[in-house]
Amino acid sequence: MVQQQLKQLLLEREVDPSAVLVLLCGSAAAVVVWKWLGKRQMEKKMEEARRTRDEGVKKMAKIVQQFREQIPSVQRDAILSLPLLELTERLQEGSLSPRTVLYTYIEKALEATWQTNCVRHFIPECEEQLQRIEQQKEKGLLYGIPVSIKDHIGHKGHLLTCGLVQCLGAPAQDDSVLVKVLKKQGAIPFAMTNVPQSLFCYDCSNPIFGKTLHPLNHQKSSGGSSGGEGALIAAGGSILGIGSDSGGSIRLPSSFCGLCGLKPTAQRLSLSGVGGPINGILAVPCALGPMARDVDSLALCMKALLCQEMFQLDPTVPPMPFNEEVYSSSAPLRVGYYDTDGYFPLPPCMRRAVQETRLALQAAGHELVPFSPPRINYVVNELFLKTFFADGGRAWLDVFKGDTTDPCVKPQVNYCRIPRLGKKLLALILKPLFPRMAEYLSALAGMRSLKEMWDHNHQIEAYRAEFITRWQELQLDVMLCPVLGPALTTGYPAKLLTAVSSTMLYNVLNFPAGVVPVSTVTEADEEELKLYQGCCGDPWDQMLKQAVAGAVGLPVAVQCAALPWQEELCLRFMKEVETLSRQKRAV
Repeated sequence: MVQQQLKQLLLEREVDPSAVLVLLCGSAAAVVVWKWLGKRQMEKKMEEARRTRDEGVKKMAKIVQQFREQIPSVQRDAILSLPLLELTERLQEGSLSPRTVLYTYIEKALEATWQTNCVRHFIPECEEQLQRIEQQKEKGLLYGIPVSIKDHIGHKGHLLTCGLVQCLGAPAQDDSVLVKVLKKQGAIPFAMTNVPQSLFCYDCSNPIFGKTLHPLNHQKSSGGSSGGEGALIAAGGSILGIGSDSGGSIRLPSSFCGLCGLKPTAQRLSLSGVGGPINGILAVPCALGPMARDVDSLALCMKALLCQEMFQLDPTVPPMPFNEEVYSSSAPLRVGYYDTDGYFPLPPCMRRAVQETRLALQAAGHELVPFSPPRINYVVNELFLKTFFADGGRAWLDVFKGDTTDPCVKPQVNYCRIPRLGKKLLALILKPLFPRMAEYLSALAGMRSLKEMWDHNHQIEAYRAEFITRWQELQLDVMLCPVLGPALTTGYPAKLLTAVSSTMLYNVLNFPAGVVPVSTVTEADEEELKLYQGCCGDPWDQMLKQAVAGAVGLPVAVQCAALPWQEELCLRFMKEVETLSRQKRAV
């Protein structure tokens, strides 16, 4: 009887298990049993999360089946093929109903997640939102549009997991500001998409919900950390998604999956109600932004979100409505360009994409100006990595306590677990042979004092000022540059963190930056890849070559950027690039 009561108390955590076990078994045995109890509790949380996910999938499948039985004549493919602007027009005029569109996209999303594991959880409350907008007299800009959102964007009643067991606790008590505004504009959030464990990876896998696959090639990564969004939209299961970006997490999945994606200036869109494993990193801020099939969809989303509702709900967001005049302008642009940042040379197809786009822009009457971004190795290591690993990675390692470490983040976790002195010694040893890897390890050692952190923050400000000065001296409007791609084979992103230097730069600068697909990988690109040498002769060069091989037919993209708070100009430039690339492919 006593044993049974003690067991029950232990399982319910009414008493401290370590104290009881020390008395009963001795400290060594107590540690073993205590770890077993912790592991079992972790497994139960994961099982519950998966069960909830699976129940949601079954519920949505049943709803879709009932809808199909009631209205068997729905032209599914015709609806799914409509661009967002045309779909909104049809919904506004009433020739399509929100109900038909929602269930059509849920049906396609179910197929997409069975194939790629892109949806973390369906949102059953989407039916309540559907009923709400059907009864409203005023139709918002996104009336009846099904929208998917990334795992850590708060939706009332649902978990913000970040792919971590320790986040499988209490669900969000309220919608995030962005979700509130989407609903106000008539959108219907219907799915939350999968992410890598801790979000700090550009692959997409976690121990709770598993790996998300690329919809065109299951050997390839969908990108990250908005990888679930990328796979779902690319597979046709969503027409508009909201991701987040701290180092390329919107732009990399967009590049890998052949989508358009925009990382705005941080705080252009509200971050209120968005979760994260580590909060308070301000020097290189996170930004929320849209992902879709085309640039017009991104612009419509930004126009809908940049409204009085958001400015009132979150007064920290600057009250800057969308500037349609800038987006619609056709004036010639003065465009800076580069096809390599000199730190991590990208595969031949990505550099080809920049040069072909440059020639197309010149032929269209725009002025192209060569540009060389300064000291990218300094940006990646001293400014970006030292921001996120200022404490040597201790805070980041804490989020994995009581959790299984996913392979997509394991190499980075292992690096962080090396003591500070060990990192410094390894960096010293590697410097003569592999200087790029030595700088990376040294950066992961972090900082040792508050004064050093203040100096570091000042260095970021100084670099931004230097970059803007060079930009203004050349009288640039926008920038054309490469983005990492094509899609890497799964597993490789974990070993090539600094290969995303092309996107990291614009997070450090806090410039708006977006990605536009312009081409696909050809057989000629694959042949040229065989000659790829990289720049440093270190293992990373060879690894990148292996990672991007076997990508014939996969999307190839470019990156577009503008000065802070000029999202409309960035989108206008992206639209120009998109139009020219489509014209070329149509010939």
